[in-house]
Amino acid sequence: MSEVFEGYERQYCELSANLSKKCTASGALNGEKKKQKLSEIKAGLEDAEALIRKMDLEARSLQPNVKAVLLAKLREYKSDLNNLKSEVKRIASGNLNPAARDELLESGMADALTASADQRSRLMTTTERLNQSSDRIKDSRRTMLETEELGVSILQDLHSQRQSLLHANNTLHGVDDNIGKSKRILTNISRRMSRNKWIVGIIISLLIIAIIVILYFKLAK
Repeated sequence: MSEVFEGYERQYCELSANLSKKCTASGALNGEKKKQKLSEIKAGLEDAEALIRKMDLEARSLQPNVKAVLLAKLREYKSDLNNLKSEVKRIASGNLNPAARDELLESGMADALTASADQRSRLMTTTERLNQSSDRIKDSRRTMLETEELGVSILQDLHSQRQSLLHANNTLHGVDDNIGKSKRILTNISRRMSRNKWIVGIIISLLIIAIIVILYFKLAK
């Protein structure tokens, strides 16, 4: 997960908790003190909106699987911010008169604070689940990287084995060429030996014929 997003997220959670406390405290104030507290809360809400915009931009710049997780968090934060705005409006409406303020504190404000507390509890639970999902995504990504490294290692081994096979193939081709040359030499030697045998046989035959002729003439005399 993006460290930038996590930094904005921490700032928002701290700011949201601080604004919630201020809303609770401002409900018991009157006059200028209440207006001053509401001004501080509204300024804090503007800062919270700015942080949410920054988180949105950061989330949309990340990979799709991470972006989906972060945008789900953002929806919870936006809902929490809307609840805070509703609380501020209800508190501000208490400036009309003391009776309305008391009624608001007894009924609407209590409901708003309860709803906000429930919302914030759900937000924390959802955030925890999303963090767990992020951890699982990190583990999956780490496993994927390890698998990719293993695949690269296997490919390198296969490439090395291919080079060895090509070298052995070239060596076999060289041996085959040498065997071919040796075969041709032996064939030539065999032919020469056969030719020499025929020559020797012819010479011997001629000598035998010559001896017979000579003996014949001697005997005839």
